[in-house]
Amino acid sequence: MITVLVHREGQTRQVDVVDPAWLVPGASEKLWVDIELPDNGAKDLLRQTFRLHELSLEDALSEIHHPKIELFDHYLYLILHGILPGAGGRGFETNDTDFFLGDQFLVTVHHAPSRLISQEQQVCLRNPYVFGEGPVGVLHRIIDVMVDHYRPEVAALEDRLEVLEEQVFENPRDNPVRDILMLKRDVSSLRRVALPQRDAIGRLARREFELIPDVMAYRFRDVYDHLVQITDEAVFFQDRVTGLLDASLSGQSNRLNQVMKVLTVMSTIFLPLTVLTGLYGMNVVIPYLPGPDGMQFWWIVGMSATIVVSMLAVFRWRDWL
Repeated sequence: MITVLVHREGQTRQVDVVDPAWLVPGASEKLWVDIELPDNGAKDLLRQTFRLHELSLEDALSEIHHPKIELFDHYLYLILHGILPGAGGRGFETNDTDFFLGDQFLVTVHHAPSRLISQEQQVCLRNPYVFGEGPVGVLHRIIDVMVDHYRPEVAALEDRLEVLEEQVFENPRDNPVRDILMLKRDVSSLRRVALPQRDAIGRLARREFELIPDVMAYRFRDVYDHLVQITDEAVFFQDRVTGLLDASLSGQSNRLNQVMKVLTVMSTIFLPLTVLTGLYGMNVVIPYLPGPDGMQFWWIVGMSATIVVSMLAVFRWRDWL
């Protein structure tokens, strides 16, 4: 689906087709073309009308690409990732949006419905001054809101991390390794997207490109600062999750060692008892202990108890218990 917005004579309206005259250098019109689920018709529009380079066109028509920014002859090509809550309320999902920015046009390409893009289109139609700032102004608004959407997901990751930390240290008998690994995967995904995205927006803030005027560079600098905070938190979360996983595995290993120690002590105690009872259970004549026949049993019980108490005392003295 292709949506075309044109700003002309102080008004922004939606049209059905792109007039090539709007793209002629010096034309007064400003154009925003949004392409959702690009098909062959959209490909022809980008190649023939906007004269986009084949390499950037190939990247835009691919569904998954890492964030990056590239400068071509007459436009700037930018890939950024938006963020959405994951299915079932667990984790999050990212989807990339491709931006082509020229002096007189902005083209956005995405492979899934975007509520953010739809909202910004309605804002442009209701408030002509928004598009009056030019395509770069619309680009800044989209990126600013896109980065703002990261904040709730980062807060959700921190909440999950705090719950798991409490579970590991307050309820050591639980086994949250699976949840920790899922959280680690989400944090790694956030870091993998946020770091290159920060670098791309940082180039917009440093005024490297003539298409970005100084006033917009200052706005992008504010967006860059927000992304720096997000990436720093992602790195911090990565360290916390790694430490939490090590603590959980260490706790499980310590509990296993405690169990094995108890079982080893029991086996060691029963070893001499087994020898003693086996000796007096043989079908051979064995010298009697003092007393009548009925006392033999109690002698064996007494010797067994003495052995057990003596061994426990030695273990305690050696700090093995």
